[in-house]
Amino acid sequence: MFRHHGKARTFIHNLRLAILLSFVAGLVNITGVLELHTLTTNVTGHFAYFAEEFMKKDYATAVTFLLFTLCFLLGAFTSNCIVEWVLQRNPRLAHVVPIALEIFILTSVGLFFTSNSIYLIEGKLEAFLLLFAMGIQNSLVTKVSQSRVRTTHLTGLFTDLGIELSQLFFYKKPEQQKKLKTNIYLRLSIISFFFLGCVLGGLAYTFIGIKTLFIASAVLVVALLHDYLLLKIYVFNRKKSAL
Repeated sequence: MFRHHGKARTFIHNLRLAILLSFVAGLVNITGVLELHTLTTNVTGHFAYFAEEFMKKDYATAVTFLLFTLCFLLGAFTSNCIVEWVLQRNPRLAHVVPIALEIFILTSVGLFFTSNSIYLIEGKLEAFLLLFAMGIQNSLVTKVSQSRVRTTHLTGLFTDLGIELSQLFFYKKPEQQKKLKTNIYLRLSIISFFFLGCVLGGLAYTFIGIKTLFIASAVLVVALLHDYLLLKIYVFNRKKSAL
């Protein structure tokens, strides 16, 4: 799911990546909305909020929304720096370190933060960390999937989905239809599991509040274990066939 790159990467790898991490993004998204009443998985809306507060001359709040966008950017920057650095030393761990960092951040926010307002210092820091974590995830997923999968926001996905659905009426060759249907299925999977993460996360939040982020961390742990076990099975089978 994470380890395969280039020609070794298949649709199934991207589908597994899309399902698990879009579900995580949905969980973080609804938790941020219910806890802080702001967006914590993407930055599109924060530019509008920044402009609104700037026009109201509430410059402190405007700067806060600007910092939200920069935290997402910093997360993406940090993630790729880690991947490039680890690739030169131990390629098998290139995806593990960013995901481990994301797990650490989400778990820490669930453990140590209780603020429900971005107008408090603790609430701002909570939002900063969640946006940083989602920047890490989106950057890693984009790099691993060669830009075929993005999991933290849906605007571009709905745009691509609309384009590809319309193309079904014009591109009739079997290979074209197959490619379009594959892409549509992938995008629908991301949208569906993001939505599922939001719904289940919302239900979980009513019982455990900010600790809903523990569920997101657990899913990420499962993703890492999945890759680790598949690698062990692959190595075992190769040794067995070599005997």
